Amino acid sequence: MTQKNDAPVLAIALLLTLGLLGGGGWWLYRAFNLEVSPRDAATTVSSSPSASSSPASPLGSSNLPVLSQGEAILFPDGASVGKQQGVAAIASGDYSTAVSVLQASLQQTRNDPEALIYLNNAQIANQSAYTIAVVVPSPAAIDVAEELLRGVAHGQRDINLAGGIKGTPLRVAIATDNNDSEQARTIAQTLSDTPGIVGVIGHFSSDASLAAAEVYQAEDMVMISPTSTSVALAGAGDFIFRTVQSDRIAGDGLARHLLDSIGVTNVAVFHNSESAYSQSLKDAFSSAVLTGGGRVVSEIDLAAADFDAVQSVTQVIQQGAEALMLAANTSTRNQAVAVIQANQGQLALLGGDGLYNAGTLEQGQANAVDMVVGVAWHRDGVSAALFPKEAQSLWGGPVSWRTAMAYDAVQALIEAIRTTAQPADTLTAPMVQQALNNPNFAATGAAELVQFLPSGDRSLPPQLVMIAADPASQLGYTFVPVP
Repeated sequence: MTQKNDAPVLAIALLLTLGLLGGGGWWLYRAFNLEVSPRDAATTVSSSPSASSSPASPLGSSNLPVLSQGEAILFPDGASVGKQQGVAAIASGDYSTAVSVLQASLQQTRNDPEALIYLNNAQIANQSAYTIAVVVPSPAAIDVAEELLRGVAHGQRDINLAGGIKGTPLRVAIATDNNDSEQARTIAQTLSDTPGIVGVIGHFSSDASLAAAEVYQAEDMVMISPTSTSVALAGAGDFIFRTVQSDRIAGDGLARHLLDSIGVTNVAVFHNSESAYSQSLKDAFSSAVLTGGGRVVSEIDLAAADFDAVQSVTQVIQQGAEALMLAANTSTRNQAVAVIQANQGQLALLGGDGLYNAGTLEQGQANAVDMVVGVAWHRDGVSAALFPKEAQSLWGGPVSWRTAMAYDAVQALIEAIRTTAQPADTLTAPMVQQALNNPNFAATGAAELVQFLPSGDRSLPPQLVMIAADPASQLGYTFVPVP
């Protein structure tokens, strides 16, 4: 695959993609407010990283830009006049005006990551630059998309303010896939065919990432997912990486906590049979429990048409369960919360990162206290880490683990590009891949070093958090790291 640093070609790729996708109207998004509100916990710990969301619209139904480095707005709802003017200026090549109006826009709406990425790009103007892309699940999951973009924008801003990668700035293209597997394949092919792009951050769900990974691997394009946890992704190829831990690591961590810290051996597992993420976590956890001498007394499908939370909890207690493991994804989160409520504190509770969100706190209340959840990152997990404070200062509020993992993906690509010592006009994705696959590779992340195993999985221990009462929290409950 030939690689050239030819930024204008991104605009051509945009037009080509529009021609492929066809059909009417902009996708809309809901503005994401990071300021403190009754839903503040949702800002920092919302939906599952590997949950498969139903697409908001078919692939061919929107005449919407799906790829932009600043010449088009991908999140138009609520876009300020300044942001619109900035994008128009970029499209016309008037970068000085774009910088001015985008800076003004960010003064009004500081938590707009799309605007910051376009500002960073406008400041590069026509200079030679390294180019990477990020794929987000808009419009199916707007809040998640912006969480991911915040991590990318933060990393891009930092490296460019520091003078770039050995003097060369970093340009970012934003793409959307609606969290849909077919759209993920289409945009993966578009990005792989776009000269100049040497790495892609994405995709969101495990289903989308697994679909896109087939294309990236075939086209020798680097992909780093910040959120896809399915164990199957480890076998997708040597161009495929992730900064989030795999379900195997999360499953092992939760199983060890069950057997060693809680001290029980019999567990019932609730899962979604239709979700790659949920199935992956279920299998990893169950395998670790069995290996450790425990027993899975029952597996309950949260997605079953006749699912009944009260009846299911009663059933597994009769079967000898001492704990409940909830491997729920976005679409079965409500059923999982119903299980928490039906349990009423009788059995110990464990959960996957699909329950690392405000809804669990708000709806579970006292019934959810002491529930242990396996997650990728918590802002208090590493006390010496500077990233949480820096991110809060930049965006005006606390950020989520998705933002942290996206930031780590940017740092990995930056370090890999630096390691190649290649100028932008000769750098290729295979060169970046070789750097990432080096056993000695390491990049400084939000809290921990970013290092990869030969499988492309991240070498990082699990982070467990638990739900605790917190009178100072607006919800009355919060997630805290397990000691």
